[in-house]
Amino acid sequence: MRVFVTGATGHIGSAVVPELLAAGHEVVGLARSDRSAATLATAGAGVQRGTLDDLDSLREGAAAADGVVHLAYMHDISLTDRDGYAVAGAADLRAIETMGEVLAAAGKSLVIASGTLGLARLLPHGQLATEADAFDRTSTQPRVASENAVMELAERGVRASVVRLPPTVHSSLDQHGFIPAVIGIARAKGISAFVADGANRWPAVHTLDAARVFRLALEAAPAGSRLHGVADEGVPFREIAEAIGRHLGVPTASIPGEEADAHFGFLGAFVSTDNPTSSTFTQEVVGWRPTHAALMADLDEGHYFSQAAA
Repeated sequence: MRVFVTGATGHIGSAVVPELLAAGHEVVGLARSDRSAATLATAGAGVQRGTLDDLDSLREGAAAADGVVHLAYMHDISLTDRDGYAVAGAADLRAIETMGEVLAAAGKSLVIASGTLGLARLLPHGQLATEADAFDRTSTQPRVASENAVMELAERGVRASVVRLPPTVHSSLDQHGFIPAVIGIARAKGISAFVADGANRWPAVHTLDAARVFRLALEAAPAGSRLHGVADEGVPFREIAEAIGRHLGVPTASIPGEEADAHFGFLGAFVSTDNPTSSTFTQEVVGWRPTHAALMADLDEGHYFSQAAA
């Protein structure tokens, strides 16, 4: 299969591209810079120059492919700019709709990345999220609107699916995710904090296991599938904070909820979220089994705390 991958040199994409190539697929990655283009060429992939806002390039890449794995997202804007969440979500939706029009005309495949965190707002506190949990189809919320667009494409003949990823996709490839951010805050403030009793849970998955979910979804997921790339259903945030404190040699302590934003900055809204998530359906429907290190074991490997990571 010829596969067009957006976000091909990002954290997840840098694992998805070799996963696809090793399975015998031809890969063309979207590259917005000479550096990204060179990285793709070195990996053995083709290059489609363009950006997430370059709709003509997205259309061209999708038209020349048998399937698309859409991983690109304006994460930097969504987390740091006041209006960035809406801006990034709108760009994501435009990209999906643009590529979807091409794919629908030819009945091709599409897999997009989404997240599990939104399910914490959808479900009663503490309830285990499953792949059957769906958002309101009329919602215009970022990420939710993108999921809904994929479901509509599935109804139009695209073998389209969504892979929801947890907030903690971890490995030595993870340089800018939630775990490096929490470690950076603990290092800067001299304390590894959690909110209240820290019993809230974060699901997690190793980057290489996540990459395999995207390949299996592309190859075999039924149209309209919602899949969860989740290995650890829920790690208490206090345990994460304690591991970070132990490796940094700083104390671990509770802070009240009203101080979360001041302490954690942009992460303040997430550190107390309880997001237990199952992947039972995903494992059954595409035959996925996580095989790489769980989050706590990966933290204990030490790569997040090396001088290079700092």
